[in-house]
Amino acid sequence: MTKCIMVQGTSSNAGKSMLVAALCRIYKNRGYNVAPFKSQNMSLNSYTTKEDGEIGIAQMLQAEAAMIEPSIHMNPILLKPKGDFTSNVIIQGKSIGDMNFYDYQHKYHDTALNAIKESFGILSEKYDIIIIEGAGSPAEINMRKQDIANMEIAHLADANVILIADIEMGGVFAAIAGTYVLLDDYDRSRLKATVINKFRGNLDILKPGLDRIEEITGEPVLGVLPYDETLKLPEEDSASLTTHEFAENKDITIGVIRLPKIANFTDIDPFEYEEDVGLKMIGVNDDIGDVDAILIPGTRNSTEDTYALNESGLAQKIIEKSNEIPIVGICGGLQILGNIIYDEEKRESKHGTIEGLGLLDIESNFSRADKIVTQSEATIPHEIEGLAGEIFKNIAGETVTGYEIHEGTTDLLTASALLNVKKGQGNNDDGLIDGASSGNVFGTYFHGIFHNYNFRREFLNYLRVKKGLEAKYGEDPYETQKDYSLNRLAEIVEQHLDMDIIDELLFS
Repeated sequence: MTKCIMVQGTSSNAGKSMLVAALCRIYKNRGYNVAPFKSQNMSLNSYTTKEDGEIGIAQMLQAEAAMIEPSIHMNPILLKPKGDFTSNVIIQGKSIGDMNFYDYQHKYHDTALNAIKESFGILSEKYDIIIIEGAGSPAEINMRKQDIANMEIAHLADANVILIADIEMGGVFAAIAGTYVLLDDYDRSRLKATVINKFRGNLDILKPGLDRIEEITGEPVLGVLPYDETLKLPEEDSASLTTHEFAENKDITIGVIRLPKIANFTDIDPFEYEEDVGLKMIGVNDDIGDVDAILIPGTRNSTEDTYALNESGLAQKIIEKSNEIPIVGICGGLQILGNIIYDEEKRESKHGTIEGLGLLDIESNFSRADKIVTQSEATIPHEIEGLAGEIFKNIAGETVTGYEIHEGTTDLLTASALLNVKKGQGNNDDGLIDGASSGNVFGTYFHGIFHNYNFRREFLNYLRVKKGLEAKYGEDPYETQKDYSLNRLAEIVEQHLDMDIIDELLFS
């Protein structure tokens, strides 16, 4: 019979995702067949599974920790916020459309819950252990009747719950005690232990508080997890971009346009693992400054972000920089770099059709009814116009992979294709080509393009050589460091938490 345990938090970003990933790796290392599960997730960072369905990026990472293939059943409900209390609702990997919060809560609650039960049942038949992640806080008492993410799932899975709290947020003891107090007896019966996360300092000073919180809750504190700056793992929430410290003072600096509606920003993660590369986040009202390249990432709303770039004047600054340095767009960033984005039905925003930056001779259109969600594979053409042809000439014919999550399609006019598609949709040319290249500017619909070491290496080596630095080769630092981080995360949890109690909670 499948065994389950659940991790809930006193708030968002308390450390639920990381603790679930750690437990997945720990029990996988012990020889169990383990899977993560998050019934409902709200995230703009998503991943396309082999079923061509979307899940939250955290569940992809947790699946990697468990050393299994990610599946839509690990995150059956994904909500992707679009603004104005509206989200794109994705059930078992497929979009069922945009809807406001009220309609979703009251009209699709049963549909969503049935999908959750089905997906949980599918995982239960396949895995020995399921590590479940909650969402936000279980103490949102105004929404308990509609809950399909926290205590309702704990009861459904018959899972004991570990509560994790972030001490960096302040008021950690009040958050723990308050969560216990606000739950009714039925829900409180599931809470069996507490973890404090992201601690820096002398643990002896904290101990009186730990003792008192055990008296108040009647449950053990499993331990205190230290803040470890060496860990580098993908972030799930765009709010993390506000607090994340990006290294800028490096040999190479890549400017990343922080679009107001930025999404799938994990596309920039691999650059952080390169020792000589720094990232500079550039808001719409910021100066670009001295950067070696500019990357325009994905967005949940291409027309709104294009409007914001034009209104702020940043669009013109990017255009001017295109004469000097490479400009790269991914997904929505590709659309923004083109001549025009057609949105006659105002599906994207109230702005409707809008002119892009005009750096690529392409046109994008949102008239297509269905959303494109697919894993993709392509080869580098032997002939690419513009700077991209020079950058990638040494890997012509080689394969790159990625995943596509986009509404709208793009037609090339005089721009050159960036990729020849072997699997996936790419541009609106019968799925044969993807992206565009012209002058110093290129872009692609492939999320994860820079996760391909050959592609990232050639791009960075061009920038290095241009600055008089040596080209770099060897192992992929991203894959090496990510696996190290997952193993290190598991080690930290085993060292600092009482695993005997966790074993008892899981197997009892």
